[in-house]
Formats: sequence, C-alpha cells, structure tokens
Amino acid sequence: MSPFIYLASQSPRRLQLLEQWGVRCELLLPDADEDVESLEAEAHGEAPAAYVQRVTALKLQASLARLQRRGLPSAPVLCADTTVALGRRILGKPADAAEACQMLAALAGRRHRVLTAVAVGRLGEHGAEHWTTLSTSWVAFEPLTAAQIQCYVDSGEPMGKAGAYAIQGRAALWASHISGSYSGIMGLPAHETAQVLGAAGMHLV
Repeated sequence: MSPFIYLASQSPRRLQLLEQWGVRCELLLPDADEDVESLEAEAHGEAPAAYVQRVTALKLQASLARLQRRGLPSAPVLCADTTVALGRRILGKPADAAEACQMLAALAGRRHRVLTAVAVGRLGEHGAEHWTTLSTSWVAFEPLTAAQIQCYVDSGEPMGKAGAYAIQGRAALWASHISGSYSGIMGLPAHETAQVLGAAGMHLV
C-alpha cells in the first residue's frame, strides 16, 4: 500500500478534503506547456454525465503520462472534475463576471444537478490500471434578485467554480434543499472517493 497519493488537481478544496480524511497528498500539477484547459472543452450535444466522466478520464491520462515523464515514484494518481447541470445544459466555470451573473440567474429558484467524476490510476509493470466513479447530487436554490446575484459575483467567489458558486461559501445561504453528497458538491465526494482509493489499495478507514 502506498503511503501517499498524487493529486492532479489545482483545487484547494480537494486537497483540503483529502487531508481532512487523513490522505497524504503530493501535488502532480501540469507542466507550463500543457494545455489542460482544452481538456474541458464540451463536445456537441454531450450529456453532462458523459462530459464530466470523459474530462476526468482525459485528465487522468495526462496525469499518468506526466508522472511517467517526470520519473517520479509510483503511487495512485487521483483526478476529478465537477460540473453543474441544468437539464442537459452544462454550466462550467464562468469566463467572466457577466457569465457568472447569467449562470446564477438561470439557477435561481430552480433545482439543478452537481456531477463530480473521480478517477484513480496507477502505473504498473503491465501498463496502467484505473478506477472511476460518478457522484450525482441535487441542489435547489431559492429565488434570487439581480442585486443579490451582483453582490455575490462582486465578492469574487463564483470565479473558477462550476456553476459560478461555492456551496461551502456564501451560496450556501441560498440552498433551500440538498440531496446527495455535500463534499461531492464541493468537488470530491467522500464515499465514492474512498471506494476508488480502496480499489487502488489505499484504504482510508
């Protein structure tokens, strides 16, 4: 069993959650010349669940290649991706404040899904092994005024967040109902992550 895992994510929330669960992490971040943003491009007509799982698989593939290229010690590599879905519409990270306002206006007074895919991979003598899982949660927001949305966007919190909000931040005040995995809505579902890490040989409890 490996004493640590590689976390191939720049999300401070994922690192915080893993450390909270007692997992020792080493960051495996992209090289300067890697175009990781292009991995998150949507395919035409792609369903949200298919999208988030495909993106996570691509991230894992790139991360394992990075690990091999750098000649680092072998250990499980964890990747994840989170998206917010309103029906079949995928709400990723807003490009700017205006798009963040548009996303939040669309979510206001409605129920939406938060999908987080998790993938763990490990390089072995006979190639790479991988394990994947998908968490689906539901969040309902109360109706919001344009002034409420603008105030939240002005705080800067929505930027870099799928769906333009952070459930662990001020947006929690709007969530009238949550069903599923709270940590999954944050970006890394506890139960599912424990399962895939356990399959890779790292048992959290």
